[in-house]
Amino acid sequence: MKPIKKLEGKTIAIVGLGKSWFEYNLAASHGDHFDEVWGINAVGSVIFHDRTFMMDPPSRFLDSDDAGGQTHGMNKLLKDGKKPIYTCELDERAKNLVLYPIEEIVKDLSCTYLNNTVAYAIAFALWNKVGAIRMYGVDFTYKGNLHFAESGRACVEFWLSKCMHAGIEVGIAQTSTLLDTAIPIQEKLYGYHRLADPLVPLIDKDKLIVKKASELQYKRKTPDAMLIGRHDDKTSPVEPNKW
Repeated sequence: MKPIKKLEGKTIAIVGLGKSWFEYNLAASHGDHFDEVWGINAVGSVIFHDRTFMMDPPSRFLDSDDAGGQTHGMNKLLKDGKKPIYTCELDERAKNLVLYPIEEIVKDLSCTYLNNTVAYAIAFALWNKVGAIRMYGVDFTYKGNLHFAESGRACVEFWLSKCMHAGIEVGIAQTSTLLDTAIPIQEKLYGYHRLADPLVPLIDKDKLIVKKASELQYKRKTPDAMLIGRHDDKTSPVEPNKW
């Protein structure tokens, strides 16, 4: 397989199954533009998408219930889906499977650190030289539950860092813990967060800087769009944090 020329420079939404995926629905319903939407596993059975990434063998979903709640959705997507599903093995029972170009990506990107499906999707985006990635539903850890975390976050953040280094703009859903996006601004810089007047990061004239919290002029946060009585609120959904 060769890189897909039409993906070069495009904006891609990668949507996972984490809690922040509702922000994709808000963004899409309020006119945010994505050239393509890539679903992770069973997300493709729920939302409109252009590609699905499912790096487990199809037999995991067709011959067992090892995937728990995802099994039914993936079974249906594999049998009835019309869009390409990238995976590690073909199965004649699913007609839209595409072998993931693992040999080409490892050779061209010189890296084999790929321990979860989201990382494969990001590596595919990097290999295809997309222009921007928007991450939704890729959370891994959840505030308020110190005893639960999904594995794979470090690998995903590693690949996002490689994308940023390559000049790809990365946006993260505001409620996602990925890249510490949902962490309060006063707590982002470890150590400094313990000071009486903590240092906080912010963007000033397209440059990332740090300032003392006391020097910031806070503005009242505009609420997300909602229905109030009979009239639609005119506010827009919160934009994903961009890196």
